[in-house]
Amino acid sequence: MSLTRIILSSGRSIELTELRMTSTYGDMLEGHPCEQLNDMKINALVRGAQRASPTTRVHLIPPQREYPDQKAGGFGPVEVLPAVGCAGAFHSTPVDGSHDPLDPVLYRSRLTVVWFQPTPATPSGHEADAGLLALDWEGLAQNHEL
Repeated sequence: MSLTRIILSSGRSIELTELRMTSTYGDMLEGHPCEQLNDMKINALVRGAQRASPTTRVHLIPPQREYPDQKAGGFGPVEVLPAVGCAGAFHSTPVDGSHDPLDPVLYRSRLTVVWFQPTPATPSGHEADAGLLALDWEGLAQNHEL
C-alpha cells in the first residue's frame, strides 16, 4: 500500500511507499547555518537514505539555498536550506519493456529520493516540490523483480 501517489511532469505516476522527514536545523544549538554545515546536513541525509535501502539508487534533488541579508559569521555568510529534509522511497511501473510482457506484474521500478521542502507536508498528486515533479524517472530509477 502506498502513502500517496505523485504525478510527475512527464505524466508518469509514482507511489511513495516510505517517507522520512527531519527538521533541517532542529539539532542546531548555537551559531548560524552556513555552506559547510548545510553540506554536512545534505550528505548525512543522503548517507542515511543509502543505509536504509542499500540496494536502491538514491537521488538528491539539490536544495535551494537562500542567503538572507545578515552579516557573515566565523564560518562565512549565512546560508539557509528549506526547513524539512525528506527521504522517500518511490515505486512505479518498469522503466523499460525488456521484461516478459506477459508478466508485467512481476516487475517494478524504484528510486529513493532526497529533497528539502519548506513544510512537513506529504507530497501528493501534482502538489509537490518542483524538483520532485521534474524527476527523470526513466533515467534514474532501476527495475527490480518482485
